[in-house]
Amino acid sequence: MYQFNYHSPKNIEEALNIYNTCEEPKFLAGGMTLIASMKQRLIAPSDLIDLRTISNLSEISLNNNIIRIGSLCSHDKISNNDIIKSNIVNMSKLASGIGDPAVRNMGTIGGSIANSDPAADWPAAVLALNSNIVTNNREINNKEVFTNMFETCLEENEIITEINFEIPEFFNYIKFPNPASRYAIVGVAIAKYENKVSVAISGASHTPFIAKELSEALTMNFSDNIPLNTISSDELNEDIHASSEYRANLIDVLTKKVLKTY
Repeated sequence: MYQFNYHSPKNIEEALNIYNTCEEPKFLAGGMTLIASMKQRLIAPSDLIDLRTISNLSEISLNNNIIRIGSLCSHDKISNNDIIKSNIVNMSKLASGIGDPAVRNMGTIGGSIANSDPAADWPAAVLALNSNIVTNNREINNKEVFTNMFETCLEENEIITEINFEIPEFFNYIKFPNPASRYAIVGVAIAKYENKVSVAISGASHTPFIAKELSEALTMNFSDNIPLNTISSDELNEDIHASSEYRANLIDVLTKKVLKTY
């Protein structure tokens, strides 16, 4: 690991002021990917700006039909929160299935979204559910956030402050995990609102995405009698963990499995 300066701001304004005066700064949330990358000398930030001391970024609240989750809420906190368990219970289960206990205690929802790992679990939930990302500058529609592998539409000095989720009629997420990392080889999230169903896929491509044909079919008929092979294997990843054809089949299998929980 290369040498760096460490900062612990008390609020977002202080964090931004520090960021603007540093040469190659990075914001630190849970650090599950950032610190590992630094240890392997893949990146070398001049300064780490630790956001974890900003207390109002770790709150969960319910306002009408919207659940607001602070960006620094850990996966463990979300999995055990009564508001989440009472309103979107399978979001709680999603959080409890991330990584191992160390990752769940340190990793944050905001850090996962900003990192934009295509095999992570939160991006699929963010895409499937009616949601938006709130930053220090603006509100971002969920469909605009993830732009490429490990890339988002966030500006360099933009900090995610909270994620807002509209409570659905139905939501579930099931993944076929890598047995070592617990990342999704393929994950399928399905959210149903009164007049719309969205199916979001993680792990299968270079970025999480909405399966449009599946979403449209389930909007018309919400049952496990789904059209098969709607996603071409040519559009999917192929690596040491699974072929593109295997991932295409997993999408169908996991979609049916999610629907059987309705």
